[in-house]
Amino acid sequence: MDTDSRSKKTQCIEDLRRKVLTQTLEPGAYLDETELSEAYGISRPPLREVLRQLQGEGYVVLHENRGAQVSPMTHKTLRNFFLAAPMIYAGVTRLAALYHTPAQLVKLKECQWAFRQTIRNGDAAERAVGNERFHAIIGEMADNEFLMPSLRRLLIDHTRIGMTFYDPRKAEMACVSSEAADQHDQFIALIEARDTEAAAELAVAHWELSRAQIESFVTPIGMQIPLGRGPGAERREVS
Repeated sequence: MDTDSRSKKTQCIEDLRRKVLTQTLEPGAYLDETELSEAYGISRPPLREVLRQLQGEGYVVLHENRGAQVSPMTHKTLRNFFLAAPMIYAGVTRLAALYHTPAQLVKLKECQWAFRQTIRNGDAAERAVGNERFHAIIGEMADNEFLMPSLRRLLIDHTRIGMTFYDPRKAEMACVSSEAADQHDQFIALIEARDTEAAAELAVAHWELSRAQIESFVTPIGMQIPLGRGPGAERREVS
């Protein structure tokens, strides 16, 4: 494959990831290979390689005779998301504090700087993608082949759910974004200090910040749902 073809393939992968994360491509939507091939200027064989890679990362599902489908978000997905999120985030962050390299820490700090810029600019899509990138870098720091696939899948749905309800024009959303950005700074400090336990505790607190916003948006008034802290979790009525 020549340099130009590799460049187009890379562009296709990165653009499709972004479109899934920002819900430009909606959950459950089927992708037209002919349209994608024409849009990105690549032939069908490398496009199918792209789709297989995206399937491995959790962005799409490949169905025999039906092609590629953007990973759906079902009630079961949402339930499992709430149950798994705090465990995965805490485990990954603990390992990141233990195993990170100086170069990765610099990368995380640069990502945080860019994240704060997106909040100031009020760009919901850039904010969502920037947040996903921040936590993906923490995953790279953890360097665990068992946790990383779970984290990647978790971040896809976390980002998509966030895109559904986040509105930077609302005062309460601005406050949540500011608190989230402050917690990112705390992540950097605790990881740099290799404080594994405090970093893991912060990961759970950071998740709780998101969880509260997600639940208030997705739960019909008067409906009781588990708070996502494992079997037998406390239930709360949203009113």
